[in-house]
Amino acid sequence: MQDKIFDCVILGGGPAGLSAALYLKRANVGCAIVDKSALGGTPVNYCEIENYLGLGKISGFELCEKFEGHVDNFDVQKFPFEEIENVDLISPIKKIKTKESEFLARTVIIATGAKPKKLNIKGENENVGRGVSYCAVCDGAFYKDKTVCTVGGGNSALEEALYLTKFAKKVYIIHRRDKFRADDIVQKRVLENKKIELLLNYIPLEIIAKDKVEKIKLQNTQTLKTIEYKVDGIFPYIGLEPNVELFSGQIEEDKNGFILTDSTMKTNIDGVYAIGDVRNTPLRQVITAVSDGAVAGVEVSKYLMNIKETVRN
Repeated sequence: MQDKIFDCVILGGGPAGLSAALYLKRANVGCAIVDKSALGGTPVNYCEIENYLGLGKISGFELCEKFEGHVDNFDVQKFPFEEIENVDLISPIKKIKTKESEFLARTVIIATGAKPKKLNIKGENENVGRGVSYCAVCDGAFYKDKTVCTVGGGNSALEEALYLTKFAKKVYIIHRRDKFRADDIVQKRVLENKKIELLLNYIPLEIIAKDKVEKIKLQNTQTLKTIEYKVDGIFPYIGLEPNVELFSGQIEEDKNGFILTDSTMKTNIDGVYAIGDVRNTPLRQVITAVSDGAVAGVEVSKYLMNIKETVRN
């Protein structure tokens, strides 16, 4: 890779990155997608998506498979399973070093997404894989006829709770407030499901385990009293934090670490754009990630055209 300079390297192959690649290739811009895992991103693990316009209900895996198949029609160069070690965004020619290669690029689109926030309580880290999980679709089947809980009040916490009822005999939803942030239609489904019990105005204090998770200790946010519930599995869904470790110190971020962009997805660094869940956006959905990718693809194409015209002049 050292000898070839790409017009654009996209860091991340989720919906946002794939969308950007599609728009770049349609503008005849040479680009490559680099991702530390298989392409598709986080939505691959979504059991069901029902708010992607025009498709009705579809599994996350199937939707992302369609995205990648569409991009493949345009011969985008893809480099999955390339773990990025170092990124230089400041230099005129950007450098992305992985364990296997070094990519050079005139422009970079950051589409590295975000990961689930942790509860940061005693017993969490040491019990990941032993009853603590951040992916119900990945691990839900291990809890057949068992008792589990989700933590959070947004769509993810409630939707994953509904998914877990396919396996578990009992599902608690623990939320620190008395009202959910989730969509009304999702809340209605939760309230109608007899397997689900709501534990409102509670926060987790500790995960109690020996060889595996046995209980979760909660505190009531109003009375401050504590209580323990027997559970076999705990699924936190309390928000996201951006995957920006490789760029921190080079790029402007908001107070929560999300990359700041303007309406064209441009960052404070010339030739560097950010899209999808990694940027400061009011909504993090597959459809908005795809939209971000389209905008960035078009804007990068314009930027590169201006560079070429400047050089000719």
